[in-house]
Amino acid sequence: MGNQTLTTIAASGTVAINTTTADSTAVLPRPVRRVLQNFLLVWLDANIDESNENFKKPLQCLRRIVATITTFTDVDECIDFLSGIQNEKVFMIVSGVLGRQIIPDIEACAQLESIYVFCDNQSIHEQWTKTVPKVKGVYTQIEPICEALRIDRENCDRAMISISFNGIDALFMYTQLLKETLLDIEDDDAKSIREFVDYCRLQGDIDENHIDKFEREYRLHTPIWWYTGPYFIYSMLNRALRLMDVDIILKMGFFIRHLHQHIETLHREQQSTNTMTSTLFQVFRGQGLSIENFEKMKRTKGGLMSFNNFLSTSCNRNVSLEVFARPAAFAGPYSVGILFVMTINATSCKKSSIAFVDVNKHGYYKDQEEEILFSTHTIFRIDRMEQINDYHTDRLWEVNLTLTVYDNMGEYSKALSCYERSLEIRKMALPSNHPDLAASYNNIGMVLDNMGEYSKALTWYGRALEVQKATLSPNHPDLATSYENIGVVLDNMGQYVEALSSYKRALEIRKIGRPSNHPDLADSYNNIGLVYNNMGEYLKALSSYQRSLDIRKVALPPNHPDLATSYNNIGVVFKNMGEYDKALSLYEQSLEIRKVALPSNHLDFAQSYNNIGSIYKCMDEYLKALSYYEKDLEVSQKALAKNHPDLGKSYNNIGEVYDKMGEYSKALSYYERALEVWKIALPPTHPHITVVNGNIENIKKRL
Repeated sequence: MGNQTLTTIAASGTVAINTTTADSTAVLPRPVRRVLQNFLLVWLDANIDESNENFKKPLQCLRRIVATITTFTDVDECIDFLSGIQNEKVFMIVSGVLGRQIIPDIEACAQLESIYVFCDNQSIHEQWTKTVPKVKGVYTQIEPICEALRIDRENCDRAMISISFNGIDALFMYTQLLKETLLDIEDDDAKSIREFVDYCRLQGDIDENHIDKFEREYRLHTPIWWYTGPYFIYSMLNRALRLMDVDIILKMGFFIRHLHQHIETLHREQQSTNTMTSTLFQVFRGQGLSIENFEKMKRTKGGLMSFNNFLSTSCNRNVSLEVFARPAAFAGPYSVGILFVMTINATSCKKSSIAFVDVNKHGYYKDQEEEILFSTHTIFRIDRMEQINDYHTDRLWEVNLTLTVYDNMGEYSKALSCYERSLEIRKMALPSNHPDLAASYNNIGMVLDNMGEYSKALTWYGRALEVQKATLSPNHPDLATSYENIGVVLDNMGQYVEALSSYKRALEIRKIGRPSNHPDLADSYNNIGLVYNNMGEYLKALSSYQRSLDIRKVALPPNHPDLATSYNNIGVVFKNMGEYDKALSLYEQSLEIRKVALPSNHLDFAQSYNNIGSIYKCMDEYLKALSYYEKDLEVSQKALAKNHPDLGKSYNNIGEVYDKMGEYSKALSYYERALEVWKIALPPTHPHITVVNGNIENIKKRL
């Protein structure tokens, strides 16, 4: 082997490792490995010379895309370097002559993402590169390489976002705790920024001009501006969270906290002015996914996955598919192109403190992108996976996700443990009336509410309310949410007068802060109608439900699930008034909307099946009633904890049908199962327990 030359060129224009010339027996120094970004650029050309004008312009162009360019003049040295790369993706520029020599040896390398052949004779080299999928093109000018590299760099960062799967990845729960911990740390921002800047300068693989700009102008721009801009922040944070690089994560803790707080603030502002934030809508994300993660996703179908970073999504399905997902399907045998279709229920986000924001007016590229940005570590349920028909590849898939919280799939004990550990951390770090403690109290209350442990849930919701009263203005929307949460629990406990008072307080606050047709007002009227119905005041219930429906018809799309809820609830009132035909028509209308808008295992289907079954029971069509009640039970058993009070309702209803049909042994069995659940889930004076005890007493007399 002859003389070998290796150079690492830093973005500032200085040479990080001086040109080294050695004979074949010499040990050459290795280039400094980058540690802060997901990718690196390698340029292999026997004639590279930075002082040569033919290379100066290309290098200047490339430095606008990547911070550090590692150059080689020797094939073997380049192969040795590539073989040592484990955690980054490599983009490679290669001359035509050396490309023909090296590509057969490196094209199977999993870390090699893209190859750009840079030569004088395009037609000659296009012939042999046609059979190499990783070769993105043959170029005679540097400008189109820079544009292709810019797109590939964005796709690389997008594909390398950290994802974890519940039940498979041990990090799933711990990344949730990490999020809570980082957001609770309160430190000296000026000191943190200074230490972060000093750290970046020491690494030598970030554009010095970008570091200077960040230090000088950090407070002049918003965190979202920095995150979406063409700087090092996005890639550096992405990589740190992907590799769980705690050192870098802690150094960027101030930025993670600032970005999260900025998203939360804008979310509240947009929520108060834009009715879209209270509706069900879809966003999209196209990206590549490794074969390993794709297999994990298939095994987790029906379960939960977490994006362990701030999540960028688009309102434009076609852009997500054609610009990001489809190209990823052709990136090589180790990649699958994924179009994520994400269903978002903004009302659930509001109740569970999940923040997202339309960054069109706030990002670096203002008015150019239809982007929705979610705060860090957002959790989704994997609903459906379908292959997208494409004549050229079988590695293009559509994956339907539903935004959720950690407790939605029956993971109650794990969720409770996670929230309790988060609370312990916050109590050590925060004063006793800090608003973040209210968020922890609310999260614990929400899990207990979903578990049917209403008394405990009421205690935690009450603690959250007390903190909010001490720290927020009297008409703050978070207070309305707390009053609403307390009302739901009181209603479930049969304390209807207290529930009505709590719901009305939430409505009073919302009337002050919301426009008259805002969906939040519809929620309040709906809840008030629910209590009136439970109290037997059907005309008042009907009036409140109708006001809720009128607002939703104006504010929501025609197949929105909240409209299904309104039709269902009005049907309940008509059923209680004995107008069964009207009730059945409304129930069926509600069910049709849910079939369009919701995944097949959604708990709202249990409600529809239960209510239709109840009408058929009232109309003495017992076989039809039994069929619908069994559908209700099937959905409920999959979605609810085993002692949830709604399961008691399902058992009791089936028992009543068997009772009506004269099958008393079966009826008794279901009544007893209902009683068993309700004794655990409800207070002993609850009306449901009185009813089922009466049913059991009556059935035993017939046996």
